[in-house]
Amino acid sequence: MFQARIFALLAASALVLGAQSADKAKAIQLVKDAAAYGQANGKDKLFKEVSMVTGKFHVASEQELYILIYDLNGVCTAHGFRPNQIGTNRFEVKDKDGKAFIQEFIKIAKEKGKGWVDYKFENPATKKLEPKSTYVELWNNHVIGCGIYK
Repeated sequence: MFQARIFALLAASALVLGAQSADKAKAIQLVKDAAAYGQANGKDKLFKEVSMVTGKFHVASEQELYILIYDLNGVCTAHGFRPNQIGTNRFEVKDKDGKAFIQEFIKIAKEKGKGWVDYKFENPATKKLEPKSTYVELWNNHVIGCGIYK
């Protein structure tokens, strides 16, 4: 009986990790697709497309994925979920634990070109504070990102 419970727990953990891995792959691909679209069509068209809730960079799925874009000063230039943030400087914004995650987006993008930033954010689906991880890439003096809830 004990072994069956352990097996069930391991199987459930594997499913969760597999789903997170798939979500991470989708987030990375969405960022790369946005960068390619911007390269082909220019910044203005990219920003407009990203900021359309029904645009090609807003994927409704089990975990809703969307693109966000910041300049290197922390100004939001496009957002697929919160268009009211466009044009605002969010450089000093911190999560509930005091992590300046926008600054981290910029730092990772500038120093490494791409990477993941972990922080806590309110999940709009659950209305609860949850761990979130956002993949970011440096593109044309901007940071393009897509986040997933863990």
